[in-house]
Amino acid sequence: MLYTLHEMGKQGMAPFVALSTWWSQLFSSPFSPYSYIPNARQISAGFDLLYRLGKDYEKPAWGISEVTVGDTTAQVTEEVTINRPFCRLVHFKRSATKNPNGDPIVIVVAPLSGHHATLLRDTVQTMLQSFDVYVTDWVDARMVPLSAGPFHLDDYVQYIIDFIHALGPNTHIMSVCQPTVPVLGAVSLMASNNDPIQVKSMVMMGGPLDARKSPTSVNGLANEKSYTWFETKLIHRVPSRYPGHDRLVYPGFLQHAGFVAMNPDRHMQSHYDYYLDLMKGNNMGADHHRKFYDEYNAVLDLPAEFYLDTIKVVFQEFQLPLGTWHVKGQLVEPAKITRAHLLTIEGELDDITGKGQTQVALDMCQGIPEDHKQSFIVEKAGHYGIFSGGRWRNKVFPVVEEFINKADQTVK
Repeated sequence: MLYTLHEMGKQGMAPFVALSTWWSQLFSSPFSPYSYIPNARQISAGFDLLYRLGKDYEKPAWGISEVTVGDTTAQVTEEVTINRPFCRLVHFKRSATKNPNGDPIVIVVAPLSGHHATLLRDTVQTMLQSFDVYVTDWVDARMVPLSAGPFHLDDYVQYIIDFIHALGPNTHIMSVCQPTVPVLGAVSLMASNNDPIQVKSMVMMGGPLDARKSPTSVNGLANEKSYTWFETKLIHRVPSRYPGHDRLVYPGFLQHAGFVAMNPDRHMQSHYDYYLDLMKGNNMGADHHRKFYDEYNAVLDLPAEFYLDTIKVVFQEFQLPLGTWHVKGQLVEPAKITRAHLLTIEGELDDITGKGQTQVALDMCQGIPEDHKQSFIVEKAGHYGIFSGGRWRNKVFPVVEEFINKADQTVK
């Protein structure tokens, strides 16, 4: 019912949102006489802000058309390698490689936690300088027909196993935030089963492998509320206008509200600064705001089964660190991993995944030799700083690049 009411509200506001952008242009266009009246900039800026607060935000494009590889500018094209109901494995194919014999293959596993995989655009674009990159591009659950069936945490793990099989034994895997748990689960199961195809290395960034360590507000909510509360308060059916109608999901608009509620003052200040930039004619500042919120405000629905499994397994029962997690009946045992090298990366100021929650992988993976394990703490970096922005490009990526290249040469 809540989802339907939300959609009705959006449709009711749609005419006003459309008019607000028209009015904004009316008071800003040099060809309009209204742009020359007193306070025209303030009026235009107000309508523009109203439009951006009320508009729908679609999934952004990756927008990666070229990248510098060594001394060459390589053209980049997107290719869908595997197409599953809930995920597409996208290959960013480059016209040149850094190594004449081919660069290491890396699967970047994007989080399925509200935002689209394009949130990792900076991660992918930087990785393409040195690696042959594939990305898990998760599908908005409201667009997946009910006939495709449910999607559980176990299915997520199986997707990762299937993707690794498809790319072969020379593959490296990088998990950013939420997928560290299913990725470690997938690699553990492949090792336990003596799978002939196993990854050469794992790079695990800011993920809740053991949410008991340095708990954040995200962890606190999961502990304060019961499983039944999440099931009854946050799960809703997709309305009839979408292909996935009647599917149970954790709606994107509720997730977005949660994101904003974590730092409401910062977002209010950001929108006010945007209004001031428009009035001052600071186009660079205004464009920066638009680009950030075009990505930040674009959210997707999560399959209810997957979301509730994650709450239970990861944040309430801590099944992975306690050694009780079973995937399709098989126990997940990270200690069985012996082939892969392991790098954990954490942000010193991460307020989403607390310090130590990812580093614990070094202790879990007892079968990996100590000289094949490494930890890196990014000073003064928050959650997003470890995979996006200047700290990622200048401090984190060089560590990742050296680590993967070394593992690629060492593991046969």
